[in-house]
Amino acid sequence: MRIAILSRDSTLWTCRRLREAATQRGHLVDIIDPLSCYMNINPASPSVHDKGRQLPHYDAVIPRIGSAITFYGTAVLRQFEMMGSWPLNESVAIARARDKLRSLQLLARQGIDLPVTGFAHSPDDTSDLIELVGGAPLVVKLVEGTQGIGVVLAETRQAAESVIDAFRGLNAHILVQEYIREAKGRDIRCLVVGDQVVAAIERQAKEGDFRSNLHRGGVARVVNITPREREIALKAVSTLGLEVAGVDILRAARGPLVMEVNASPGLEGIEKTSGMDIAGKMISWVEHHARPGFCLKTGG
Repeated sequence: MRIAILSRDSTLWTCRRLREAATQRGHLVDIIDPLSCYMNINPASPSVHDKGRQLPHYDAVIPRIGSAITFYGTAVLRQFEMMGSWPLNESVAIARARDKLRSLQLLARQGIDLPVTGFAHSPDDTSDLIELVGGAPLVVKLVEGTQGIGVVLAETRQAAESVIDAFRGLNAHILVQEYIREAKGRDIRCLVVGDQVVAAIERQAKEGDFRSNLHRGGVARVVNITPREREIALKAVSTLGLEVAGVDILRAARGPLVMEVNASPGLEGIEKTSGMDIAGKMISWVEHHARPGFCLKTGG
């Protein structure tokens, strides 16, 4: 099988592990920078080019598209989809998950429990917005943020108003969420491949921080998840139309709450912590589902 991995950096742990897992199984693997690609959008003979050469047909494409290049990265992935390559995650599902507001609305529509979340446009709504999520302390998030960047804990009402006004002054789209105090800076990352949670770790924020992202200095340990948490993680991934995702869950007093669904989860932290060969499980899923004549599930 010929497999393309779309990534800006072939040296990243996840790319290296995916290439290693695929080549061990006898597959041919190319790692392609989506920003170096250009496309011929032709109904008769669509093509993707890179550095002056037309790229060959790939049986499968594994997108590792960072949030900073979502627009162009998903456009390149769509072109491969149009040419019959099977995507591990479809372009429309990635775009759906990257839009934090849209993804939360879709999850809520399916009855998946979330932290109380508010969204508003007008500065006149700041006071009501704060009350909507139960007042301070609360969390303010940039809609386009990732890896804990653009996430601020406002411990007082005055601080909340200042942070919201500051973000609005930058013309940024923000979400305001209730602060789950009992989580104590911890969350659960469930790694879903297809119809299984293949690994789960608990991430703990570093001292003095509430963001548990490993990129922000958090630490991790293996954790046993409950049947309810497993069910919620699988339902969240299915709701967004993804095949592979990381689902971040907070353990609140009222039960598990989905904080975010990551369409391009890094493997380093969870593989090192769990000892699981998650890259191998991803390649196995590709082997069982990539098929000739692939056609998109949706028109998006």
